[in-house]
Amino acid sequence: MTPMKQYILALDQGTTSSRAILFDRAGQPCGMAQQEFPQHYPQPGWVEHDPNDIWESQLAVARQVLREHNVSAAEVAGIGIANQRETTVVWDRKTGSPIAPAIVWQDRRTAQACDLLRAAGKEKLVRSNTGLELDAYFSATKLAWLLDSVPGARARAERGELAFGTIDSWLVFKLCGKHVTDMSNASRTMLFNLRLMRWDQAMLDLFNIPEPILPQVVGSSEEVGDTDAAWFGQPIRIAGIAGDQQAATFGQACHQKGMVKNTYGTGCFMLMNVGHHAPISKSRLLSTVGWRIDGRTDYLVEGSVFMGGATVQWLRDGLGIIEKSSDVEALAASVPDNGGVFLVPAFAGLGAPHWDPYARGTLLGMTRGTNRGHIARAALEAIAYQSAELLLAMQKDAAFPVREVRADGGASRNDLLMQFQADLLGVPVVRPKVTETTALGAAYLAGLALGFWESRDEIAAQWQVERRFEPAIGEPERLARMARWEQAVDRSRFWVDPHE
Repeated sequence: MTPMKQYILALDQGTTSSRAILFDRAGQPCGMAQQEFPQHYPQPGWVEHDPNDIWESQLAVARQVLREHNVSAAEVAGIGIANQRETTVVWDRKTGSPIAPAIVWQDRRTAQACDLLRAAGKEKLVRSNTGLELDAYFSATKLAWLLDSVPGARARAERGELAFGTIDSWLVFKLCGKHVTDMSNASRTMLFNLRLMRWDQAMLDLFNIPEPILPQVVGSSEEVGDTDAAWFGQPIRIAGIAGDQQAATFGQACHQKGMVKNTYGTGCFMLMNVGHHAPISKSRLLSTVGWRIDGRTDYLVEGSVFMGGATVQWLRDGLGIIEKSSDVEALAASVPDNGGVFLVPAFAGLGAPHWDPYARGTLLGMTRGTNRGHIARAALEAIAYQSAELLLAMQKDAAFPVREVRADGGASRNDLLMQFQADLLGVPVVRPKVTETTALGAAYLAGLALGFWESRDEIAAQWQVERRFEPAIGEPERLARMARWEQAVDRSRFWVDPHE
């Protein structure tokens, strides 16, 4: 007797860890496994991963969650993949071996290459074709750097011997041997035309990228292929792929125009659903594909904060003032306020709406009375201040008011942070019962393709509120706090000499 298909397996491959979560038909998590993997910082501003660490950790947690919950591959209807975006891998098509470390989205080594293109007047072309800022954050300059820096790589790429992909592509290739990416991830490479929905020849020419190295672009909710039976005992169908922030937006049921979510992960990512037409932001936000389902595309406007939860990790690993990340809330609550201390966590430059790769982390306002609690509180508040900047920029762009922000990600469990965020935004911050929305979104996308769930309406009906944080301060205080934050940000900007 064939076992009933009871689960979707979501693979949530993040910047610092790989996770696997089983979801049932009610959209509830039934089991999770997680494994951190090493981060590499070979030079200031450089951030790398070993692609094999990513693959091995992701495979390990997928097997672990099935084993620990006594679920066979036969009971899994399909796999959905959500992934850290922009991180760039190049590998040998025959051997499946990477030719170099993966260049992580946080990496700034190609900032000067972007400066040269900006000086050559290419910024407008990039923004109009791709919806993105001309910045080292995205994959195009990372890929060009690899092709120019690894001996023989460019010639091999032109001969079709090498494959480029973001992390979704890398995982699908390892799982089932296919070289694909979905449209949400493709739209983050700076090589994809946002309106024509295909690789953009002008961008390939601009960044000198050989077309044979690129993956095939597929929908976000589409049957892609079956995993090799060796991985899980029998094949499982891969049917959903999305960049982590698009997946989280889908998992938050932000399916209607004007709905907003903010993910508090390694970075913070605020996205607004803007419907079926690709916009160009006037506030230096990003326009991106949200998801493509049954031939129809939803677009999003996005603002990115590079250092969100990673700021708390720095308190733990860099300063050693907390033992584990969850300790930060109690330490921050040990003082009544920040004591005048502001932390601008521009360790990898500033993202939207500033786009300053030469800003650096800055700690301001300290006195002899400053203690660990003030610094912890300033770190938490910095996460909220940066996110508030994004919503202000979105509201300048959008013709409709934001009524609430749906929060998810690890740091959304921090009540102190969520309340401070609502105070700064001036709109309620709503935390759902299931905060693992990145993995849930990947599961939903796969499940829709497979008929595990019938419709988006069925999915939206599963979303439930766990807690709602209402703003508790007035407009004058909100504006005063944001003005002080802007002063702090100004102190951090253009710290590094771009010519050094």
